[in-house]
Amino acid sequence: MSIKHLREYRDPEIARGLIEGIRKACRKPVCLMEVCGTHTMSIFRNDIRSVLPDGISLISGPGCPVCVTDQSEIDAFVDMAGMDNTIIATFGDLMRVPGSHSSLQKQRAEGRDIRVVYSSMDALDMAAGHPDKQVVFLGVGFETTAPTVAASLFLAEEMGLDNYFVFSAHKLVPPALSGLMASRKIKTDGFILPGHVSVIIGVNAYRSLVEQFRIPCAIAGFEPVDILQAIHSLVRQVEDRTARLENTYKRAVSDEGNVKALSLMHDVFETVDASWRGLGIIPASGLKVRERFAAHDAQKAFSIRIPTTRDITGCSCGEILTGVMTPPECLLYSKVCTPENPIGPCMVSSEGTCAAFYRYHRKGKDGSKVA
Repeated sequence: MSIKHLREYRDPEIARGLIEGIRKACRKPVCLMEVCGTHTMSIFRNDIRSVLPDGISLISGPGCPVCVTDQSEIDAFVDMAGMDNTIIATFGDLMRVPGSHSSLQKQRAEGRDIRVVYSSMDALDMAAGHPDKQVVFLGVGFETTAPTVAASLFLAEEMGLDNYFVFSAHKLVPPALSGLMASRKIKTDGFILPGHVSVIIGVNAYRSLVEQFRIPCAIAGFEPVDILQAIHSLVRQVEDRTARLENTYKRAVSDEGNVKALSLMHDVFETVDASWRGLGIIPASGLKVRERFAAHDAQKAFSIRIPTTRDITGCSCGEILTGVMTPPECLLYSKVCTPENPIGPCMVSSEGTCAAFYRYHRKGKDGSKVA
């Protein structure tokens, strides 16, 4: 790394010390998985790989909520767009994700009423402003967004809005990591745990993962120094042959997490087995609307059936989400699949690994920058 590049870090001297510490501690090859899509983007954007010893490799995990949404759920969203007298409200990342036969963007181009919102509260306001329409919010995300969607359902009840609905496709991170380890699909020496999710669920949510699989874990923030601190922690654990759960993001993450947000989430949703792209069915890894709020559950209100579908032919998103492959190893990457013409969700989402590779390291084969 050049001196100029290091100066771009907010805390260059701390970064320099951590880099030196990592180099001294790393005496054998170490493979670490960053779980969060925002971490993936930060690692690429700040060229963190360039400061690490050759023995350390970083792979991306199932930390992009749009990317892990199962193909069958995408197809269900597209089917719902065809319902009469209905407004579909969605986050922007979902618009261009290809379904088996269409996408939300294509459906909107054909005249369906599909609107991009920034939160479920925008969708709630939309329902209040259009009492003659059915407004369906597509609930995609992890524990970070699920509490806000839960709050919208509480408010819908209080306001008497019988035209507001949620299709819950929310996913839970700790069960997915346990499923990933149990599947033996990957060989990682440690997890860089997500910051945003951890603010909500807290440190304690990961303790069973560490205890069951004896896997080193470190919760990280999103600044370069935050990520370097997590890597330093994990390398030391691997070298010491220990498995601990370390919180290197203490300024934002507590042991118990956001108790009020968790309580709200659990009051509105209950856990259910869920299908993840690349991972299959993972027990108790999804959220469905509780019976108390069934009148606002889109799946029940409209008798939505999740179609049986297959992943897109040739797309290796599943393997990329589990760290088995890197984007350049996918036969479609940069040839057929590009940000302008995305074939799979990993290229669509701003947090997708393929999108990160294409933007920052398009010519690289292993994540290393090529001049």
